[in-house]
Amino acid sequence: MTAKKPLRIGLLGFEGLMALDLVGPIDAFTSAIAEEPDGQIASCYEIVIIGLTSRPFTSESGVVFKPHKTIRNAPHLDTLIIPGGRGLRVPETQKRAAEWIISQAAKTRRIATVCTGTFGLAATGLLDGRKVTTHWRHAQDLARRFPQLKVDPNALYLKDGKFYTCAGITAGIDLSLALIEEDFGPRVALSVARELVVYLKRPGGQEQFSEPLQFQTRSSDRFADLAVWIQGHLRQDLSAEGLAERACLSPRHFTRRFKEAFGATPATFVEDARLREARERLTLPEQTIEGVADSVGFKSADAFRRAFERRYGLRPSSYRRHFVLRAK
Repeated sequence: MTAKKPLRIGLLGFEGLMALDLVGPIDAFTSAIAEEPDGQIASCYEIVIIGLTSRPFTSESGVVFKPHKTIRNAPHLDTLIIPGGRGLRVPETQKRAAEWIISQAAKTRRIATVCTGTFGLAATGLLDGRKVTTHWRHAQDLARRFPQLKVDPNALYLKDGKFYTCAGITAGIDLSLALIEEDFGPRVALSVARELVVYLKRPGGQEQFSEPLQFQTRSSDRFADLAVWIQGHLRQDLSAEGLAERACLSPRHFTRRFKEAFGATPATFVEDARLREARERLTLPEQTIEGVADSVGFKSADAFRRAFERRYGLRPSSYRRHFVLRAK
């Protein structure tokens, strides 16, 4: 699919939103470009911030945004995204937002929420009976306030029909990448991920560190698929030979192609993936160093400690202590 006519993405703006819930998706969609048949480069998306009023609104962190349009003169949208934030849980704001969302639902191809934006969409009744997620800290409250929802607190992001919901804050970027891939394919999404220096498809978040993504688009690029598969199978044989067999290539050809695609050898890529995942699991309660090492595929705890210290400059136990103290 080429970007002959940019898809219009509307993001709802309101007083007291979470700034990154708005800015993260905006930067992801703005970074998506595609090549036209004539070789010209074009933007894949047009971004419109739609305010509940025409006045500038202030985020929780104090950043002030000016809307492009309001709910009274908003243009037709391909996709509507509803950020989270304390403001959307204010009854008056939530009611006004819900009424407008209902008026747009039938003529909008996709509606997505970021973090606690799920509360605003849930207030419309459009999510009744559907499987949804939100930031893990607010999942229980969401289920209590809207018992008609099937709340999954362990998903990074979910799709149910035309509705998409995702977990906290940076998960909005993960969801945006998935939507970009859905629209324009894995190559465009991967270029955005590289531009933003994030995963193309992150294999979990918060309490889901040990689980693969529950919403995963299929890729026509064997290496993009393989990268995602690696993230979800860290305990398996991830040698260059084993991965080459999975990719149906000779080990030598596979290693060369893999390095061209990711700028690293398979061994370095796999070690990076294991260490990133281990770093996250170390912050979870009741996890031993040995257990974390085994869960991400290291042959021994000593091998894990050496690799971790080489990469991050401190031992796993020191990293855990630092994280726990900082969290307190």
